[in-house]
Amino acid sequence: MTSTPASPARGPRVVVIGAGIVGCSLADELTARGWTDVTVLEQGPLPAPGGSTSHAPGLVFRTSPSKTLAEFAMYTVEKFRSLEADGVSCFDQVGGLEVATTPERLADLHRRAGYAASWGIRGEVVSTARCKELWPLLDESIVLGGLHTPDDGLARALLAARAQMERATARGARFLDRHTVTGIEQEDGRVTAVVTDRGGFPADRVVSAAGFWGPVIGRMAGIDVPLQPLAHQYAKTRPLPELSGATAEASRPILRFQDRDLYFREHTDRIGIGSYAHRPLPVDPFAVPAYDEARAQEREMPSSYPFTVEDWEPSWEDCRRLLPALRETEIETGFNGVFSFTPDGMPVLGEARRLRGFWLAEAVWVTHSAGVAKAVAEWMVDGRPSNDVHECDLTRFEEAQRSPAYVRERGSQQFAEVYDVLHPLQPMQQPRPLRVSPFHARQQQLGAFFLEGTGWERPHWYEANAPLVDALGDLPERDAWSARYWSPIAAAEARATREKAALYDMTPLRRLEVTGPGALAFLDRMTSNHLRKKPGAVTYTLLLDESGGIRSDLTVARLAPDRFQVGANSPADLDWLLRHAPADVQIRDITSGTCCIGVWGPLARDLVQPLTHDDFSHEGFGYFRAKETYLGHVPVTAMRLSYVGELGWELYTTADLGLRLWDTLWEAGQHLGVIAAGRSAFNSLRLEKGYRAWGTDMTDEHDPFEAGLGFAVRMDKADFVGRAALERAPEPARRLTPLLLDDPAAVVLGKEPVHVDSAPAGYVTSASYGYTLGRCIAYAWLPAGLASGTRVQIEYFGEKVPATVAEEPLFDPKMSRIRR
Repeated sequence: MTSTPASPARGPRVVVIGAGIVGCSLADELTARGWTDVTVLEQGPLPAPGGSTSHAPGLVFRTSPSKTLAEFAMYTVEKFRSLEADGVSCFDQVGGLEVATTPERLADLHRRAGYAASWGIRGEVVSTARCKELWPLLDESIVLGGLHTPDDGLARALLAARAQMERATARGARFLDRHTVTGIEQEDGRVTAVVTDRGGFPADRVVSAAGFWGPVIGRMAGIDVPLQPLAHQYAKTRPLPELSGATAEASRPILRFQDRDLYFREHTDRIGIGSYAHRPLPVDPFAVPAYDEARAQEREMPSSYPFTVEDWEPSWEDCRRLLPALRETEIETGFNGVFSFTPDGMPVLGEARRLRGFWLAEAVWVTHSAGVAKAVAEWMVDGRPSNDVHECDLTRFEEAQRSPAYVRERGSQQFAEVYDVLHPLQPMQQPRPLRVSPFHARQQQLGAFFLEGTGWERPHWYEANAPLVDALGDLPERDAWSARYWSPIAAAEARATREKAALYDMTPLRRLEVTGPGALAFLDRMTSNHLRKKPGAVTYTLLLDESGGIRSDLTVARLAPDRFQVGANSPADLDWLLRHAPADVQIRDITSGTCCIGVWGPLARDLVQPLTHDDFSHEGFGYFRAKETYLGHVPVTAMRLSYVGELGWELYTTADLGLRLWDTLWEAGQHLGVIAAGRSAFNSLRLEKGYRAWGTDMTDEHDPFEAGLGFAVRMDKADFVGRAALERAPEPARRLTPLLLDDPAAVVLGKEPVHVDSAPAGYVTSASYGYTLGRCIAYAWLPAGLASGTRVQIEYFGEKVPATVAEEPLFDPKMSRIRR
């Protein structure tokens, strides 16, 4: 194919695949930023091409446990309110109402109101009478209350797509319908063109915004897209006498009846009803018919599947119970509409490293469409989005989470749980177990209670330690919510770590091996701290982006002049380093072939020293040092690090020797009272020391100084990624701030709003009970300058819980327990 060069004045040649709401929004955002050489290809007819956008009911509820999704939705509302097509607004701000018919749901609505306050969304929990005022058709006898969000509403998705299409076209973009993509051309690892049934289109950037066809486009590019399409029931009633005379498309808030997995919206004199209550109905994206084929099958569009009446009947009874007026009518039309789910319910965004220039903007609902498009456009044009998108990054999934079976099973479960009341620690149940450490059998013997993260089974406490609880005395009684996925055994394990020693399974933490002649210069350039130290040194450092935001935090151990072991956080860290690595540097993920035990506590040296001929004294093995040695028969890489604020080591070995390492330590530690301890105790201990968790406490939205990590930045070293931005950075306006709850019995869990002077001023990131301190600890993003001792309130299920700004570190400020 003959390629024509890009025009510098118009930016690179961009081809967007899919002219649904995401593709049209992206074309608008790109052209607004000066990239006007944009071609949008669509296989169906415009302006209603037959994908998910064409049938979307348009509900926009902005409140989410995810700050990122809430920000996407807020921008979508803001933008669509400003758009018109044919003189009609693209957004109808009728508000939203979520009603509760059970005490559990009402409590959850208070929690959701907290999310709204945390993210800056107007919302309040209202009485039954107010719910009836907002929705007169409700049977108020079964409604206990509701969450009213007055700025939510209905997006007219097709109109919004058309309005943005027109704006992008006026700036130079072109939209071509009836073009079915048949191939993605590439050369030397870069995308070069998109091939269709009507010819080819040279491209410097290609964005797949194909919706539930995303896996089809991904396969053409050699990129797997972890997305599962599912069919979802939507029906419209016959005209209702109670709505006769209505002229507006909708006048009442969009309504959610989450206790029965239902939602409702007006269509002038009819009611539209959506149901998630039915069995998951997975759809094979490779078997979805083209537009004309679907029409030949007497279907309105490819994304519209026949209505399954047998799935609808139970929901129809629930509808009539909530809205008695429906007892006098019937369903006039219905269909099963196809849309996309991922294993974790989040979009899939970003550029594929294996095919540079190939981008994904997939698994995006109308609710988040304009916000996603803005983020992707910023990412493409400026090099990074203005808000944190790590939850959506296409690199976030582990290899074990990318199998078609996993994507199908977890995607289907996401559908089933759309409206469920989910605890923040609640794991999915299948497929489990998937990834287990070499110690799994021993952990089971000790009665480990496992939760799951990134596919790994992670012990949170051990029933074998239950007898230790009696020695604690009376622990504060927990409320029912915070008591889920918690045990008082965690308190006993934390105490044992502080007083004796404990073994922690740290295997799920990611490990990278970086080698080669250029390894030192590369890592030193990519990170913020000094790495030019002798072999045996371990350094805590940060991966920053060019804007100075924290992409990740790392521990880097120099094991030889040209060999490093890097403790990282996610697959995104590996991807980032691989993108920047020069030819003389090799990077290998060694996580699956290795394992790690954290040995921590005042008796840790008494445990490990008899097992080795090497000197493990403080003088012979200092803090933040590494040594390759043997413990018994097991070769280990020992690093003197502590994430719990106690003396100890991280001990690494190969996976085949992991069980032997566990048994060696366990047998040697029995006379010392050594126990196994889980992540529940671990999280408590790390918060007592103020140790940050990347992705929870800080992200690339934050710089090191406001996150309290300025000690890991050396401005006097040679240039490093992000340095120039940090030099220009103003004084922080916010800081990650430690709080202690005043009431010894009070507990919060994270993401709650924090009120200063009776107004929301920030939100909690991490929280856990500090068993050593006898208070719950909460870290929160709050305005800079709040002095130690400042009184604040944390909103927990609608109640204002008093807390006080504390001085950190909260525990062992002189580090005497670690450096002994």
